[in-house]
Amino acid sequence: METLAIALLAFFTAGWFVLAGADVGTGMLAPWLGRNDRERRLVLASFAPFFLGNEVWLVAAAGILVGCFPALEGDLLSGQFPVVVALLAGWIVRDTGLWSRGRGAGPRWRAGCDAAVACGSWTVALSWGWLLAALLTGRPYTPATGPTAVLTSLAVAALFAAHGLGFAVLRLTGTPYERARRLVGRTGHPWQSFALTGVLLAGLPLWAGAALPLAERAADPATLALLVPALLVVTPLLVAVQAWTWYAFRHRVTRPSYL
Repeated sequence: METLAIALLAFFTAGWFVLAGADVGTGMLAPWLGRNDRERRLVLASFAPFFLGNEVWLVAAAGILVGCFPALEGDLLSGQFPVVVALLAGWIVRDTGLWSRGRGAGPRWRAGCDAAVACGSWTVALSWGWLLAALLTGRPYTPATGPTAVLTSLAVAALFAAHGLGFAVLRLTGTPYERARRLVGRTGHPWQSFALTGVLLAGLPLWAGAALPLAERAADPATLALLVPALLVVTPLLVAVQAWTWYAFRHRVTRPSYL
């Protein structure tokens, strides 16, 4: 059961990095891809159908960590408390900007919401880099410091941005598409860039998780015997819903949404 619990945690964590990495990365670059209100609405519309469904993967991963590895979750939460606070703050600010943009009037309101989306997305990406820096350097119970932490945070944020660019090339049209395409390049299929950055993003949490004592800090067998089968039943449903969402919104966006 411990092995299945670890596999499920790895699956949902890697899945979040690949799927939500697309909307986080696109949000990071929204002010550059969209230079006016209509273009920014087009950029936000490119990932608006996905971001809530993508967040389910992170919620599921957190639930598995809490339920199947409670001792490790407690140690990580206390040791990485500043990082977790920054991550949650960025997440809340970004989602608030997305939800609020179409519910106010005036260009200043929309500009403030756009800034919240961009700043929140950058905070999420940098916070993940900060957290991964601690895990990859073998210090999971204290926040990373020094040049290594800074460079790792910036590198992870750059990878999120590159993944967002690949997603933008697949979803956008018009001038925002041309801006993204210039950076991605015109050689090969547009999916190639998105697939490459997706593989790299998926590998990051797997690499970091290898340094954690997951098997040693797993919950008792009775708890795992209750939780793991339930998770195995729910997981195919979540995957099916996610696949349907991406299929239903597979076409490029041609006009702004309500955002």
